[in-house]
Amino acid sequence: MRQFAVEADGGSRGNPGPAGYGAVVVDAATGQTLTETAGFLGTATNNTAEYHGLIAGLRAARDLDPEARVEVRMDSKLVVEQMAGRWRIKHPGLQELAAEAAEILPPGQVAYVWIPRAENQHADRLANEAMDAGARGERWSPAGSTADLPAATPPPAAAPPDLSTPTTFVLLRHGETALTPEKRFSGSGGSDPALSGTGRRQAARTAEALAARGTVQAVVSSPLWRCRETAEAVAGRLGLAVTVDEGLRETAFGAWEGLTFGEVRERWPDQLTAWLAAPGAAPPGGESFEEVAARVAEARDRLRAAHAGRTVLLVSHVTPVKTLVRLALDAPWHSLFRMELAAASLSSVAYYADGNATVRLLNDTGHLL
Repeated sequence: MRQFAVEADGGSRGNPGPAGYGAVVVDAATGQTLTETAGFLGTATNNTAEYHGLIAGLRAARDLDPEARVEVRMDSKLVVEQMAGRWRIKHPGLQELAAEAAEILPPGQVAYVWIPRAENQHADRLANEAMDAGARGERWSPAGSTADLPAATPPPAAAPPDLSTPTTFVLLRHGETALTPEKRFSGSGGSDPALSGTGRRQAARTAEALAARGTVQAVVSSPLWRCRETAEAVAGRLGLAVTVDEGLRETAFGAWEGLTFGEVRERWPDQLTAWLAAPGAAPPGGESFEEVAARVAEARDRLRAAHAGRTVLLVSHVTPVKTLVRLALDAPWHSLFRMELAAASLSSVAYYADGNATVRLLNDTGHLL
């Protein structure tokens, strides 16, 4: 009968906060790593994340050999003692996770052992890789994992910084619509409103300001009408054409389109709370922040390749602009709630060939005064 060791861990940056788990299945006789698994949970506690690591590790061991004997090794005293039956499980959420873990393999095949944190570094690194991937709006991939490397392995020497001409995205949020001052959800699936009179004046002032700078070489717009109107006003002043990229469209807010935050909170309190707490949660019939981040990242990479070394005006919306800034900063997903982005404001991100990015400007409205 084969014997496996499952090393599992989980963590939360905030407790509760952005959380992830990791687990590795090792051949107990040789010490060889057989498989790794990790995942991002959104907002959760440390203990919840640790239980998810246990569950993932047991499932991975079962998939390799459902008859193998498994020794679970964790630095979580709570999980080890609770799963061994020596400590009561009082929290209902942990009770459910413990029951789920207990059903994966027959009890006689699994033993639980506490180990010091220093001996659980492989699983700990996997959990942190998953949290880092979640902060970028990505999924953890075993292909990109370096968690199996020894902790003492020195990092590769840093490449010299790339000082060549960057690709610069000037990020322009569209001008006001009738919905903007009322702070209503206005995404991809709503009424697609046009600019208001105020919005058209904002677009004209932005066009004059960018013409005075003289640096924009191309204009790309979201397909939604308020962005295209704004983009056409600027492009006409600069003597440029407007191209449209679907990746720059605003989040689809589903059933919440056209409603205020207060109206949504009154009608969908649980869904709103979930949406604000986890990047994978979505409004009814809409998109999650995770889905928007993946779409925006694809558009970013596509436009960088098409306009290498140039300065490009991207006319978009609140969430895509904030997401581009967040990804450039390598900031966690919930940093979206820490940014102010006014109508017709300008932001700027520069991308270098070595993969580095710098945020040069955020929410500049000086040209509207």
